[in-house]
Amino acid sequence: MITRTYKMNAGLLFVVALLLIGFQSPAYGESTGKKATWLWQTELISDGGEQILNFAREEGINLIYLQINRKLPKELYETFIERAHNAQVAVHALGGDPRWALREHQEDMYGLANWVVDYNASVSSEGRFDGIHLDIEPYVLNRWATEQGEIISSWKENIEVFLSIVSGSDLELGIDIPFWFDSIQMADGQYLNEWMIRSFDHITVLAYRNQADTDHGIIAQSKHELELADRLGKQVIIGVNTMEMPGEKHTTFYEAGKERMDQTLEYVAEALSSHPSFAGLAVHDVLHWQNMPSKGDGEDTGSGEEVPPVEPDPDPETGERVPDANPVARDSMVRGTYIWEAKEVINNSEEILKFAEEKNLNWLYVRLDLEQPFSAYRAFVKQAAEAGIEVHAMGGHPIWALQENRAKMLRLIKYVKEYNRSVQGNERFHGIHLDIEPYVLPEWRMDSQRVISEWTSNMELFVQELKKDSNLQASMDMAVWLDKYTVPGTEMSLSKWMIDQMDHISLMAFRDTAEGSNGIVKVTKEEIAFADELNKPLIISVEMKESHEGNHITFYEEGSAYMEGELAKLQEILKESTSYTGNVVHAYEYWKNGKP
Repeated sequence: MITRTYKMNAGLLFVVALLLIGFQSPAYGESTGKKATWLWQTELISDGGEQILNFAREEGINLIYLQINRKLPKELYETFIERAHNAQVAVHALGGDPRWALREHQEDMYGLANWVVDYNASVSSEGRFDGIHLDIEPYVLNRWATEQGEIISSWKENIEVFLSIVSGSDLELGIDIPFWFDSIQMADGQYLNEWMIRSFDHITVLAYRNQADTDHGIIAQSKHELELADRLGKQVIIGVNTMEMPGEKHTTFYEAGKERMDQTLEYVAEALSSHPSFAGLAVHDVLHWQNMPSKGDGEDTGSGEEVPPVEPDPDPETGERVPDANPVARDSMVRGTYIWEAKEVINNSEEILKFAEEKNLNWLYVRLDLEQPFSAYRAFVKQAAEAGIEVHAMGGHPIWALQENRAKMLRLIKYVKEYNRSVQGNERFHGIHLDIEPYVLPEWRMDSQRVISEWTSNMELFVQELKKDSNLQASMDMAVWLDKYTVPGTEMSLSKWMIDQMDHISLMAFRDTAEGSNGIVKVTKEEIAFADELNKPLIISVEMKESHEGNHITFYEEGSAYMEGELAKLQEILKESTSYTGNVVHAYEYWKNGKP
């Protein structure tokens, strides 16, 4: 699998070279450490990649992870790689998608491996890729929250086949992993980060922080991976971020500026030089790196040096209320669904709206990609409103329950508010809907009361931040069994507390019958009583996705027509409830492709 002349050792020589020549100096021929970056925009090599290679020369970049577009002619890659090698820059073929962890998408990963092997066999040695680098990140999939073990198992199988395809080649193999994989245990008892380190020649740890030596800084977040790699004789590259991250400033150097990043990374390199596994640094990604400001806001590097204090950013929005969305003419009884794949709204809006018309929908929870410009959503929300559909922005992840991840939630709030301020009334979102479900976290099993305490605190903040300058609706998904728990320090049911906080709740009553001892009416009895008492709307959510927890959980086996019959029964049974407001089906993808 490894290595050519482009593979480099780590350690003290790298640090000495950095300190002598400076972090920005060309390092490939003079230093033994890697300085890498990601190039996602493959079209930038169409002219031979002159601009990219000039930047590499200026910054001392000696390793480029190049995204592969298999539709481009191989001559483009060959020309760029030859020029990169002449400039002492190694090139690794980059590929990945969160879905590559799933069995149904394994061929996409294998296709990359086969393409690179075939390509390398067809070109001269100077035009060959030096390695393959994977960026998969399946934890962003919606299924991760409920199917983490199954996804990890299929991901492991897919990677093992991938590795067998490239076995015997001289390709160096690497993969991106987040620093928190040391908290995830696999079915065989091994931790996920250790398995990844054992399997690849090097890993790039996405230690996305902008300080070096704080409790949660770059060094602390990389500690376990470096210690493991020391023991296993493998290499670790430490990755940092330069993308703008609204609400998550601590995860990027965007506002700190290039000079501060260079100082911080120089300190990191020196501090980590005692690890034999430390192979260098990587900056994500080349375009954002090129365009980041030179000087930032003076944030501390975490290195112990004194720097000017950071002044709070002025909030240009203070005092300016978020304008309301235009009312949508719809039936008072909700009929809706969830759209989890953000790209569906952007790429397949007509198909979604046609489905909504067929199913007589008037309510959509739409997961947003916060990297997209506002223009990506305007037309869809407007067309939905014209069709009598109310659209609520959606986001969430189990880790959003923890206070250390509040910034992720706040980033969503900020995005939606800024979006609503910038568009017309019939293009605005009506609310923000959260799907968090922290009970799948290891922390819940260890100390559920601590997690509940942090979760409720975050939900208070969510409502407070949302409502301080807007009338946006606050809502969330809630499991039917949360009434078994109480809010720490009180005797109040957690379910009742959540219902009281929100404008409305979507209650995940995942059962396939309306009636019966384990039917929807039975399992929602307590929550409906709470909502009636509190005069809060409650929407009942049902499942169309195949479930491994039992057929009674989902309408997957019975199909859409049977489900509609049970929902009609439900509406009749609950007609005396003052809170029951309708139903949403989880989710669009499963409903659309399910049995009729």
